[in-house]
Amino acid sequence: MTTVKLADAPVFDNGGMTMRPLAVPSRGSSELAVWSFAIEPGAAGMEHSVDREEVFVAQSGRIVGVIGGVEHVIEAGDALILPPGVPFSIRNGSPTDRATAVVCTSAGITATLDGRTILPPWAR
Repeated sequence: MTTVKLADAPVFDNGGMTMRPLAVPSRGSSELAVWSFAIEPGAAGMEHSVDREEVFVAQSGRIVGVIGGVEHVIEAGDALILPPGVPFSIRNGSPTDRATAVVCTSAGITATLDGRTILPPWAR
């Protein structure tokens, strides 16, 4: 068993969204990828898809996910389940408050963004 500390996690900032890997292959997990996610007021991610199911569990604030063109809102304790291969985007649903979540998926996840496949560095 391995213990990982959020305080020791690398920080990946992507336009007002911050990801900090917790249980990912580079930090000791073999099957899952779990990271801390924070999104600043007014921040929004680009539409993309992933090749594995991904789950956001909101801890604070309001997170809006647009999945296949349909808007879904989650708040503390709610989960947003993103199916593989379906275009989605995430944004902060508050103009003033930071939103946070824990994200879980399978190790080895890839994302498709603007027609190119990427390996999210916070999931490795």
